[in-house]
Amino acid sequence: MRVLFSVALIWLLGSFALAQAQETTYQEGVHYVVLPTPAPTQDPDKIEVAELFWYGCSHCYAFQPTIDAWSKTLPEDVNFRPVPAMFGGAWNTHGQLFYTLDSLGKLEETHNAVFNAIHREKNPLQNTEAMAEFLAPYGVSSEEFERAWSSFGVKSRLDQAGRLARDYRATGVPCLIVNGKYRIEGRMAGTFENMLKIAEYLVEQERQAKQG
Repeated sequence: MRVLFSVALIWLLGSFALAQAQETTYQEGVHYVVLPTPAPTQDPDKIEVAELFWYGCSHCYAFQPTIDAWSKTLPEDVNFRPVPAMFGGAWNTHGQLFYTLDSLGKLEETHNAVFNAIHREKNPLQNTEAMAEFLAPYGVSSEEFERAWSSFGVKSRLDQAGRLARDYRATGVPCLIVNGKYRIEGRMAGTFENMLKIAEYLVEQERQAKQG
């Protein structure tokens, strides 16, 4: 009787371990997409998680608090990289705003504020006058803004973002790209939390590949 109980206990523990493993294993084509050609990453010595986003996207706005908190907990070997989606029109205008803010050293201070201005305050920030006015309280003069907005550095980074969007083969936002190899979409993940769990799973796969 004791032997049967032990066998049953071992079977139950094994079933529990298998169920846990199945819960934390994600499948290509079901939970994420493997890109046919890897996209370039910012730092080849680190595992990159890029977020393709648009300031005007309501889903990106809803995702922002979650991914902002998550990005601050990433280990040293992981690099988080926001990438504005360049799909034309207002998307490109807001992408240029993103890189202008970065070049001015104001991105960390204003990134969430831009989302709030567009979605909470209903200020679309679709022209340079509105953007300059928005930035004035952050100590940026209209001259400084215009100079950065029109700079060669910002234009170069815009071109790079456009190439990345094509390399990612994304058709919507927000989506996550892990190490230039895997694309995670909201429709596949189901929830923002699952997007991050899948990203963590793929980061671990990349970490093991580097170590192995």
